[in-house]
Amino acid sequence: MAKLKLPLGIVLAGGEGKRLMPLTADRAKPAVPFGGSYRLIDFVLSNLVNANMLKVAVLTQYKSHSLDRHITTTWRMSALLGNYITPVPAQQRLGPRWYTGSADAILQNFNLIHDENPKHVLVFGADHVYRMDPGQMFEQHVESGAGVTVAAIRMPRSEAHEFGVIELEDDGITIKAFHEKPSDPPAMPGHPDLSLVSMGNYIFKRDVMEEALIIDAEDIESRHDLGANIIPFLTNNGVAKVYD
Repeated sequence: MAKLKLPLGIVLAGGEGKRLMPLTADRAKPAVPFGGSYRLIDFVLSNLVNANMLKVAVLTQYKSHSLDRHITTTWRMSALLGNYITPVPAQQRLGPRWYTGSADAILQNFNLIHDENPKHVLVFGADHVYRMDPGQMFEQHVESGAGVTVAAIRMPRSEAHEFGVIELEDDGITIKAFHEKPSDPPAMPGHPDLSLVSMGNYIFKRDVMEEALIIDAEDIESRHDLGANIIPFLTNNGVAKVYD
């Protein structure tokens, strides 16, 4: 494959993390310490940097001071080369309100995307403990022509009911349906005991994402959430693929 222009990275780091109380009483969930001097957010940032994705905006909101400080002191990129990993606090750009969901957080900061003008936008969560190669995911995303590619992991079907489960078409890559915490999770094709569970990590075509966010913003019944609203919308349009 010819060398691709890498996507702009957006890391969603505004979560409160109620299930980790009292660890999150005074800090955002992505700022929770892990293994000494590390924080949860270091996993996603390490994955991105190792894939040479060096333009990353970290969207923060809830009790973000320690998270902002950690990012600015630990993840210094070369400004001379145009690289950066920078925290972006909630700024109420679309009116006197905070983020109402992950989709709204991106919409309120779309000026960052306009400034960089990328063809593709990577949107990853900030509180996962894992290792992956976003570069491989991006290559598949471009080759498949997907409007959005959703990262997924395989999980025993008996445990998948607690997560967002992906149902595939017969081609094994196109998403047929997205089920939020289903009581009877669909199995993977050819693997009756396994289900595909969304990681909450996505790569979008920029124009596809922008159109979906604008439509979603006008829906008064929407939760303005990527997993609950945007991905099902794009799945219904037939442009969502999976990476596992």
